[in-house]
Amino acid sequence: MTKKQVYILLTDTGSFFTRLIKLYTKRPYNHASISFHSELSEVYSFGRKKLSNPFNGGFVKENVKQGLFKQADCAVYSMTVTDVHIEKMKRYIQEIEEQKEAYRYNFLGLLGFIVNKPIRRDKAFFCSQFVATVLMECLVVDFAKPSSLIAPYDLQEMLELELIYEGKLKNYHHKGRVDEYYLPASESVMNIYSLDRS
Repeated sequence: MTKKQVYILLTDTGSFFTRLIKLYTKRPYNHASISFHSELSEVYSFGRKKLSNPFNGGFVKENVKQGLFKQADCAVYSMTVTDVHIEKMKRYIQEIEEQKEAYRYNFLGLLGFIVNKPIRRDKAFFCSQFVATVLMECLVVDFAKPSSLIAPYDLQEMLELELIYEGKLKNYHHKGRVDEYYLPASESVMNIYSLDRS
C-alpha cells in the first residue's frame, strides 16, 4: 500500500476564547485542525463559524491565511499513513461536511474536559475531539482515553508525529520550498509513545 501524509495543525490565534483556555491548559497551542495537503490548502476542524461570534460554532473548513489565523503561532506535524487510511478519513470528514448544519460545537464536552469527565454528545465536537475522532474512527491510531478528553497537547504527545514547522503560521510554506522556517531533517521530532500509558 502507498504511504501518504496527514497533517495536524496546532495553533494559538490569540483570541479571547483561546486565552481563556490557555489559562487552564498552560500550553502554547489550544486549537487543533487536520489537513491532507502539505500546503494546508484545505484544513478541517470544529470552531467558530463567524469571526464575530465565538459561541456560534460547528464544523468549519478553515482558511489559514485569513481572520484569526493571520497572526497565529502554530506547530505543523505530519504523520505517515496508508492511502486506505487517507481515503477513510476523507470519507468520514465528507460525511460530516455534508451534514454540517446538524453538527454543533461541543461546549458541554469542553466543560467535561475541564473536570475530567467525558461528555460525548451526538453530532457535537470540540476541535481536538474532532481530530482525535477522525484518527480513531479510521483506525489510524488509538488513545488511552476517550476522544472527549483529548486536548491539542495530547495529540502532540500520543501520536507518531513528525514536527515539520513551528512559528508564525503566515510564514509556513509547504514542502518543496526550503527556507529558514523549516526545521532541518536532523532537528525534526518523532514522538512515539506507548498507547497504554496512564
